[in-house]
Amino acid sequence: MSSETAVNDANGVAQAGAAASGSQPVGAARRRGPFREGERVQLTDERGRMNTITLERGGAFHTHRGFLNHDEIIGKVDGSVVVNNVGQQYQTLRPLLSDFVLSMPRGAAVVYPKDAGQIVTMADIFPGARVVEAGVGSGALSISLLRAVGDNGYLHSFERREEFADIARGNVETIFGGPHPAWQISLGDFQEEVVKAEEPGSVDRVVLDMLAPWECLDAVATVLAPGGVWINYVATVTQLSRTAEAIRADGRFTEPDAWESMVRGWHLEGLAVRPDHRMVAHTGFLLVTRRLADGVTGISVKRRPSKTEFNEEDVNAWTPGAVGERAVSDKKLRRAARDAIAGTNVVDTPEVTN
Repeated sequence: MSSETAVNDANGVAQAGAAASGSQPVGAARRRGPFREGERVQLTDERGRMNTITLERGGAFHTHRGFLNHDEIIGKVDGSVVVNNVGQQYQTLRPLLSDFVLSMPRGAAVVYPKDAGQIVTMADIFPGARVVEAGVGSGALSISLLRAVGDNGYLHSFERREEFADIARGNVETIFGGPHPAWQISLGDFQEEVVKAEEPGSVDRVVLDMLAPWECLDAVATVLAPGGVWINYVATVTQLSRTAEAIRADGRFTEPDAWESMVRGWHLEGLAVRPDHRMVAHTGFLLVTRRLADGVTGISVKRRPSKTEFNEEDVNAWTPGAVGERAVSDKKLRRAARDAIAGTNVVDTPEVTN
């Protein structure tokens, strides 16, 4: 099978899935209309305190200042203001993607919205693109990638742990209202499975969130089309350095480019306009490179000589324990998977005019 045939077949499957789901994009219905049973709703009180609840018939949201019946919210339009039993007002809104990511069930650390946005833009993830990713975690980045590729695109995610795959699947189906026609998830090591699943040169973009992306050089070079983008999300300087040097030594990719982003909010109150005391600082590094044509050797950028060899101490610096990662218990993973799957149970109700 040729690369072009593989692309056409995959797009045909995606288009058929989109057609079966209706004329509007998958997940769009959950962003419109009245609040439904099973939906998540963001409540903001008069002091700006925010809580996210899941609506249940007969349920109630309790605080030290009274209770609010869920039935008072179900059927209301997005952006309504409701009042609890003692007169406390709450502003009701559907959580944005950034809100959902930070509050959704998780078994592993999520890719923060600031980094997901950078990945989608800097990796040039476009509607209809064929994308593969590894290190699914809890599915936060997968959701952003699926929104970018659209119903007629293609995202193949690879995850080593079945528990993480279950959590990711539940979170993806929660936000889209069911399985996404462009998505499939496979268990196993990326470098072994991707070359079995994807035709050589058939992938437009590769997104890796893992401890040792340099181990995937050959696999990425095999499936990535000439000119395709490979972007890596890594946590430590040691990982960043080793990945960059491995890419340079390989010769099949362009000179890697790396950066990190930091987000600082601002306090806005009358003339008291100043930076917030807190900020979202380092979460990870992003490193991007592009696949060169077969038989072409990359141009080496002239630079001052520096140490490029890694000893045993350097290698051990990026192990999970060394970078401060805590082992996730099986009990926590099972609980997160149950919560993620439970979030898919939204009851569709006729639109109510208030």
